[in-house]
Amino acid sequence: MERSEQIRFDKLYQKHITTLKLQGKRKSTIDLYSRPIRRLATFFDRCPDRLSPEDLKTYFAALVESHSWSTVKTDRNGLQFFWKHVLGKHWDFVEIIKPPTVKRLPVILTPAEVERLLNTARKLRYYTILLTLYSMGLRLAEGLNLTIADIDSELMRVHLRNCKGGKDRYVDLPSRTLKALRRYWATHRNPKFLFPEGQSAQQRHRATQPMSRSCTQKAMRQLVEECRINKKVSPHSLRHSFATHLLEQGLSLRAIQTLLGHMCPKTTAIYTQLTETAQLNTRKVMNHLINELKLKGDDQ
Repeated sequence: MERSEQIRFDKLYQKHITTLKLQGKRKSTIDLYSRPIRRLATFFDRCPDRLSPEDLKTYFAALVESHSWSTVKTDRNGLQFFWKHVLGKHWDFVEIIKPPTVKRLPVILTPAEVERLLNTARKLRYYTILLTLYSMGLRLAEGLNLTIADIDSELMRVHLRNCKGGKDRYVDLPSRTLKALRRYWATHRNPKFLFPEGQSAQQRHRATQPMSRSCTQKAMRQLVEECRINKKVSPHSLRHSFATHLLEQGLSLRAIQTLLGHMCPKTTAIYTQLTETAQLNTRKVMNHLINELKLKGDDQ
């Protein structure tokens, strides 16, 4: 990129970041919406402010070949924000790319697989974080960012702060999880975090940041492989599994929705398609219905 182009790009990019912050976007959203601006500038080796619809068609055609539809959709949203709020131009390029609507069911682990996974974890911090995620149905970031102040051992609940959508919520704290958290915290005694970063106890004690997402994700992959679980799962799968297992135990969808922090009941309703109990009941009802039919073929 020529120097004049680079200077103009740097100014627009910084304006983009500032505008995202002023609109109250979360850090994760700012990262996602700023990445396509850098990617677009690198692709054409020039500032994106003068690109045409044809240029964007070329860009998205290449992006579809090299990245997931999730990335394509995020890039489209990020560029739309840039065009509207930074360049002050009408976004005319929405029709350029339309990712297909795909509704996939989450992969879940059985209770036996969860048990095997936890029992295989040899490092206490991975055992504790995975148990914490599963036993309270937490998102990975929610678990990693837990602090001492979030734990209410008298009321046996946890205060989750600034969750998805910027909302707080309370979740019940199982006594077994509380014991595990206390046991792990006693190994580092960080003044703030329950899961601080660092390799040694001393490093964790002094840490000012929580453990990274990648550490937990890598540990989960290794445990799944070691347990020979042939499912494509991640730490987030523990949340899905927890919700499904609660539904099988008879907890209402409304209670599960509140527990998980879902804003829309439809999001929670997906777990009705995943329960083994529901599938068995469906088979039983179907067979009963068909068996009650008096059909002439039964006499043969």
